[in-house]
Amino acid sequence: MDDKQLLFALDIGTRSVIGLVGEMQNGTIKLIATDREEHHTRAMLDGQIHDVQEVADVMKTVKERLETTTGKLAKVSVAAAGRALCTLRVSAELETASRGFLTSEDERSLELAAIQTAQAELATSGAVTDPADYYCVGYSVVSFSLDGSRIKSLVGQRGKRSSIEVIATFLPRQVIDSLQSAIQSVGLEMDTLTLEPIAAINVLIPSTMRHLNLVLVDVGAGTSDVAITRDGSVIAYGMVPLAGDEITEAISQHFLLDFNVAEAVKRQLGSKNKKISFTDVLGMEQKLPAKDIIDAMMSKVSELAQGIATEILALNAEQPQAVLLVGGGALTPLLPESLAAALNIPPARVAIRRPDAIQGITGIPAKFCTPDSVTPLGILKLAGGHTLNFINIIVNERPIRLFNLNRLTAADALLAAGIDIRALRGRPGMGITISVNDETRFIAGGHGTPGEIERNGETCKLTDPLSNRDTLCVTLGADGTSPAPMLSEIVPSPESLTLTVDGKSYLIEPKVTVNGKAVPPDTVLYDRDQICVSKSLTLSEALQQLQLDPEPAEYTYTVNGAERSYKVWPKFTINESLAAPESQLKSGDSVEVVKLPPPTLAEILGINGTYENTSVNVTFNGAPCTIPIQSHSIQVDGQVTEASEPAKPGSTINFAITSDRQALISDVLLAADFDPRTLPVTSKFAILLNGQPTEYTAIVKNGDSVEIKTA
Repeated sequence: MDDKQLLFALDIGTRSVIGLVGEMQNGTIKLIATDREEHHTRAMLDGQIHDVQEVADVMKTVKERLETTTGKLAKVSVAAAGRALCTLRVSAELETASRGFLTSEDERSLELAAIQTAQAELATSGAVTDPADYYCVGYSVVSFSLDGSRIKSLVGQRGKRSSIEVIATFLPRQVIDSLQSAIQSVGLEMDTLTLEPIAAINVLIPSTMRHLNLVLVDVGAGTSDVAITRDGSVIAYGMVPLAGDEITEAISQHFLLDFNVAEAVKRQLGSKNKKISFTDVLGMEQKLPAKDIIDAMMSKVSELAQGIATEILALNAEQPQAVLLVGGGALTPLLPESLAAALNIPPARVAIRRPDAIQGITGIPAKFCTPDSVTPLGILKLAGGHTLNFINIIVNERPIRLFNLNRLTAADALLAAGIDIRALRGRPGMGITISVNDETRFIAGGHGTPGEIERNGETCKLTDPLSNRDTLCVTLGADGTSPAPMLSEIVPSPESLTLTVDGKSYLIEPKVTVNGKAVPPDTVLYDRDQICVSKSLTLSEALQQLQLDPEPAEYTYTVNGAERSYKVWPKFTINESLAAPESQLKSGDSVEVVKLPPPTLAEILGINGTYENTSVNVTFNGAPCTIPIQSHSIQVDGQVTEASEPAKPGSTINFAITSDRQALISDVLLAADFDPRTLPVTSKFAILLNGQPTEYTAIVKNGDSVEIKTA
C-alpha cells in the first residue's frame, strides 16, 4: 500500500546485534520482524567496533534472516554508544514576523539551525583537537521560545522571533566510521544515526514525564549511557566507561572461566536457580550457590554503581527523583540497590524498566519485552521521525560527512573540515615602526592574496549550495609580506656641502646613521630601527669625514733632568674668523688651519708669570694690591732666562722655586709702586695697617688694609 513504509533498525551492541523491522501505518509503527544474534568473539569493546568483519558477519546474519520476512532491506537506522561523548548546549533564533502561522517545517528549520550553531561552536571552542573528526550523533530539544516566552511547540503559533535551545551530542569520527564500514560491508546504507540514550529516552520517558527529574541509564556490556530530564526537557547526556563486561570479567577472574562461560554464569544469576554449574579453564566442573558468585562480584557491582552515580551527580548537580535502568547490564544482581545507596535515595526509586507498552509502536513480541530491547525499539521509533542523516563531501581529498540540513553550503563543509574561513582572505603582512630623528613612522605590510574554492572543478562561493558527493578543493589565501624598505626609500640623501680647506675644495656628504652606525643608502630597514640624519655639520665633524683632522705639534724638553713633551694644537678660522671645533659650517665656507709657534717657558712650566695661591691680596689706599710671596729661577741650557721667552725644542731647562716667605708692609709699598719722593718735602706721613700705625717690617695677611696718611 502507498501509505506503508518499512523502517529497519539495528542496535549494534557490545554483546549482540538486534534487528527490528517495522511498518509505518498512519503514524504508528507496527513490528513485523525481529531478530537477535550474539557476537561469536569479543569483536566490540566498550561500544566500539574492534573487529569490523566479525561484526559485519553478525549483522549480515541478522539482516538475511529478517529479509526472509520483509524482502530486500536497503537502508538502516542505527545508534552509537556514548563513548568519548562531547555535549554542547546551544541556542538559535529565527525571524518569524512575516511567516504567518508557524509550521512543523519552521520548527524543523530552527532545530537544524541550532545543530549548525553547535557544529560552529565545536569547531572554534578548542574543546577537541580536531573538530572535523567529530560527528553530531543526535540532539534533544530543551525548549522553544516565542517572543521571549517559553512554549511547548511552535506549530500553529505566530510571533516576531522564535528561538530554540538544544543539547547536541558529538562522537569521534572513529566510532561513526567503524559503524559505517560495517553497515556498508553488508550492502546497507546508513539512513539515520542517533545516540543510544537518546533512543532509549524517547521510548521510556515521553514529553509528558519530562517535568520530573528522572535519570535513564542504559547499562550495556561496554558502556553505561546516561540521560537526564527536568523542567519538561532533556537537560544532559553522559557516559560511564563501565558496564556489564566488568562484572563478567570479575566472575571470569575469580573462578578462572572463559569469558563466554562467565557471561553465561552471570545471566543465570537472575534466575531462580539456587546453584549454578560451570566448568573452569582447568576442566574442573563446579556447582556453586548463586549467592557465592554474587558475593565474588559485589566489589565490581559497587564500583559500577559508584561510577554511574558520580556521572549522574556531575550532570544533575543534585539527587534525582528516580532512576530508570535499561539494557542487558541492568539485570546485574543488586545493581539497583547499590546505585540507590550510591545516590542516597530510597531503593524503590531505582527500577529496571522493560518496554511493556510503547506509545507509537505496536506488535512487540513477548521475547522483546526485556531491558535490552528498549534501545533498539527507540532507534526504530526515531527512524520514523525527524532524525539526522548525512551527505558525503570530499574537501581537499579528505572525506567529510555532513548532516543534511536541507541548505548546506560550501561554508558548512569548510567548517566541518576544520578550515578557518578567515584564512581564505589572506591576512595583511605585519607592518614595521621606525624612527627618523625621533619622529615615529609606520610602514604597513603588503595586502594578502585571497584564496579560492572549487566545487567539482569550478569556482564557487562560500554561499553556494552543496549536493551529495560534491568535491571541494580549497586553496587558502596567502598572507601579505612584511615591508623591507631600504634607507634611501625612507630618507632622501641630504644635500652635499662644498668646503674649501687650506685652499683645496671638498664635497662632504651629511652623516646618516641607523641604530648609531653609519650605513650606505641601500641598507634594509627593520622594525624599531632608529635613523638619525644630521641636519648640520660642525667643523670637527667635517675634518673627521675628510680625514683632515690636524695633528698637534709635539715638542720635547728636559726639565730638571726628566724628559717632558708639550703639544700645541692648531687653531681654525672659518671665512678668516677664529672658530671653535664645534662651530657650524654651511656650504661654501672656507676653512683655514692656523699652526701656532712653539710654546713659551711659562706655558711649558705652567707658571704663566705667577703661581696661583702664592700671593697675599690686600687693599692699598682702597685699591686692590697683590704681593708675591714666592719667586722662581729659570735656566735654559745654563743661561738664566725669563719665563716669557720661547722654549727652544730639545733644550734643557732647570726650574727652581724659592721657599715661601711672609709679606711685609715694605712688600706692599713695593708692589703698589709707592714712591715716597712723590710726597712734599715738608710733609709728614704715617703708615696705617687696618687703621693702626705700623712699621715697614710689619707682617700683612690676606684681606688686610694698608693706608698712607699725610699731615
